[in-house]
Amino acid sequence: MSASEGIVQQLTRIPFFLKLWSRFPLGPLRLRVEHGIFPYPHYAYGLFWAATLASRLGIERISAIEFGVAGGRGLIALERAATEISEATGVGIDVFGFDSGEGMPAPVDYRDLPHIWGAGFYRMDADKLRKQLSNAKLVLGDVRTTTAGWIAEQHAPVGFVAFDLDYYSATVAALQILSGPPSTHLPRVYSYFDDVTANDLGCMNPYVGELLAINEFNQRFADRKVCRIELLRVHRHRWERWQERMFAFHNFTHPQYTQLVIPTDRASSQLPLA
Repeated sequence: MSASEGIVQQLTRIPFFLKLWSRFPLGPLRLRVEHGIFPYPHYAYGLFWAATLASRLGIERISAIEFGVAGGRGLIALERAATEISEATGVGIDVFGFDSGEGMPAPVDYRDLPHIWGAGFYRMDADKLRKQLSNAKLVLGDVRTTTAGWIAEQHAPVGFVAFDLDYYSATVAALQILSGPPSTHLPRVYSYFDDVTANDLGCMNPYVGELLAINEFNQRFADRKVCRIELLRVHRHRWERWQERMFAFHNFTHPQYTQLVIPTDRASSQLPLA
């Protein structure tokens, strides 16, 4: 830890300092990512490390996706973070937002948790949202067809995905984004699942919702798995609500999965005696 990082670490212990820093987000990008000084810190975390991974793999451009745009605040935050992270890492980032554009459809069955979500929830004003976007592209329609169509269009490989579709059925469809050939995604894709938890009336469990969709995806593929990033709290400066919702997709047979991405200098690769 550098001297400046140590000073920042001490300052974060002062009440209200983090709120003040968030209001005036100054300082190096990586430091702000590490401390969560972004409107959507989970998006910044996943996107920063996706771009870092791409850079170390020699990949010049990636795609970042939000499934479930709703009003659009998350997509705007993702686009703004992408601009800053792209400038810092040198990796181009294309941002896409998938949504029906008409609010949530009717739930299919109990697995969609109809006791806490229903038809018409989270409608979008697409015209209003487009006016606030600079480069991000909206992909509107039934996610079952738009996801497959997007893969066929051969975009830059996916590096970060935020799943916020609430329903089991919609999440199953969205997970198609990780079922394409290796050229469509990085060997590891940082993945945020917003609805692996719910309020006290939701009583979330592994047999419904996003958790069930993840489990079924893992059962379907022998060499592809979506797993929670274990002990993420250990690598962060404090506990944050989103940490338990951050996962990573692994394609173990991706041609670049085993490529070394850690620096090989002596300080990084050796532990000599003092």
